[in-house]
Amino acid sequence: MIARLVGRLVDATPSEIVVDVHGVGYAVSVPLSTFDKLPAVGAEVTVLTCLHVREDGMTLFGFATAEERQLFRLLDTVSGIGPKLALNVLSCLAVTTFCHSILAGDIKTLSKVNGIGKRTAERLVVELRDRVGDVVPAAAAAAGAGGQAGALSRAAQDAVAALETLGFRPDLARRAVQQVCGQLPTEQQTAESLIRHGLQQLKS
Repeated sequence: MIARLVGRLVDATPSEIVVDVHGVGYAVSVPLSTFDKLPAVGAEVTVLTCLHVREDGMTLFGFATAEERQLFRLLDTVSGIGPKLALNVLSCLAVTTFCHSILAGDIKTLSKVNGIGKRTAERLVVELRDRVGDVVPAAAAAAGAGGQAGALSRAAQDAVAALETLGFRPDLARRAVQQVCGQLPTEQQTAESLIRHGLQQLKS
């Protein structure tokens, strides 16, 4: 397994770079998020890598940060995604934005990625909601703009369950409770209060 390359950047395009390591040029596929962080051609560069092996060949993928690589690996475990679409995700959305969108069930934002439709976005939310916190712990502590913990408090979990019992979709119920958590002081975040304010969010 090739986990990291440290060498001279000899070529760079938005989708692939070449890193010279002691006279050996490694072609590395990269997302735009990594390309944007590269130094000038000719400078020394460090790239975290992930080697993808298939029957018809091997492809080396490179990333500027450990979070990018970890998210790429996580996406690659989802059926129907694959490395190409995983790179599209990283090219279109920042790691924290993606994690926030998963935790908040934000299908609209996820569907902006080229190659991801509504159905695929919904599958990503279901499969990754309990796993993205491992990629960016901060995302689990601040799920979405104005939101609160992705790992919801007991009161918030109870509120979400109550809203689901009332017939609201799980992703909408969770998002409403997260928004309320971002608006109310911690001492006011009882299950009863979250349910009441959550209903107001859902009906507005």
